[in-house]
Amino acid sequence: MPTVPGIPGPRMPRPVQALGFIARTTPFMAKQRARHGDVFEVNIADEKPWVIFSQPDHVREIFTGDPAVFHAGKGNRVLLPLLGDNSVLLLDDAAHLRQRKLLLPPFHGERMARYGELMREVAEREVASWPVGEPLQLAPRMQDVTLEVIMRAVFGMREGAELDHVRGALLTMLDRVMHPVTFLLALALGPDGMRKAKIVRDTLAPADAALLEEFSRRRDAPDLAEREDILSLLLQARHEDGSPMSDQELRDELMTLLVAGHETTATALSWAVERLIRHPQALADLRDDLDAGNTEYLDAVIQETLRLRPVLPVVVRDLQADVEIGGRPLPAGTRIAVSITLAHRNPDVYPDPHAFRPERWLGTKPGTYTWIPFGGGIRRCLGASFALFEMQQVLPAVVQDLELRATDPAPERVARRAITLTPARRTEVIVEGRRTHAPRTQAPEAVAA
Repeated sequence: MPTVPGIPGPRMPRPVQALGFIARTTPFMAKQRARHGDVFEVNIADEKPWVIFSQPDHVREIFTGDPAVFHAGKGNRVLLPLLGDNSVLLLDDAAHLRQRKLLLPPFHGERMARYGELMREVAEREVASWPVGEPLQLAPRMQDVTLEVIMRAVFGMREGAELDHVRGALLTMLDRVMHPVTFLLALALGPDGMRKAKIVRDTLAPADAALLEEFSRRRDAPDLAEREDILSLLLQARHEDGSPMSDQELRDELMTLLVAGHETTATALSWAVERLIRHPQALADLRDDLDAGNTEYLDAVIQETLRLRPVLPVVVRDLQADVEIGGRPLPAGTRIAVSITLAHRNPDVYPDPHAFRPERWLGTKPGTYTWIPFGGGIRRCLGASFALFEMQQVLPAVVQDLELRATDPAPERVARRAITLTPARRTEVIVEGRRTHAPRTQAPEAVAA
């Protein structure tokens, strides 16, 4: 089993380490840090060991390092079979900058704020449909909300047969892709082997065909130039040589936005509710603040949720040259990973790090290298502002409109759902009743975010 010289780590067989990382991600990583120090290696997937970092100074060195040396695209190759060669997540160097430049304009804050009414409308309609007195899993309901937002804000689809067809194809594909067996298969086969697997091609084919049909319809739409959705904007975008994005580029980038903005945001919303219903004072404080038309405590709840329950456990880079991080020499070809879970539970940064305390964020801004749920540097998630804004719009519809109770008072443990860390019981709750409150208003802070 290969190792990086001078870097300590467990010597258990690779399958055992992989099982620990998949099944018990946070405890596994915390155990290795306790045994081996702040920098250690693990062997969990392919032929390369991962060297794990989490200290703020190390995170800064990695996120501000030369992107020509710290390749994120290679580090994300596990997603290749799903996202495709043109995904901004999988590209490096000039190709990454070209695609990122095309994707940035749709996420401009002013344009994004126009989606707020849509987000609130979708959330309020969904919440109004939840039955009173019956157990329900909130995570799938939040997935319904985030998928509807993506279908309308990102894909720009309107009610009708075409929307139902595309949504159905994407839902079927996502359910299969996010299954734990699929993730284990990806680790076993690697990205290239996984891409060639017939079961993967058969899973993606209907969704890809539905997207290509929609691209063709949208290009012929007479109101294309007036539309505000992200697909329409990308259809009008041009590379520096004046050429439009190809169908394959569009497919890969929209699949990236779907995967990055559907499962992840739904999971973060589910964790926020899971934490709040087990911390009644925090829930009461949030409701009081929202009922008064404020959003400061809402932002604090979102930040604390993403600190304590980050949706993704690591950010990975592949070194293209010899470097030193924290004075430790690392050879070219080494795969390094910033552990988001360990960075967010650093007691030197966060007193009482395992406690859910939204008030720790009141009057305090998240640190660039200590609060990293969306990664950092030039590779920080393009959709981070969109995700935070959506949480600001959706979460109030749940906590202001409903009286909720957990079906089990014990906290839900962290479980793995493909690459995401999700509530094990999918945030199982009972709606005990509906609340009355002052009409909801969109505070300036929510727009500015």
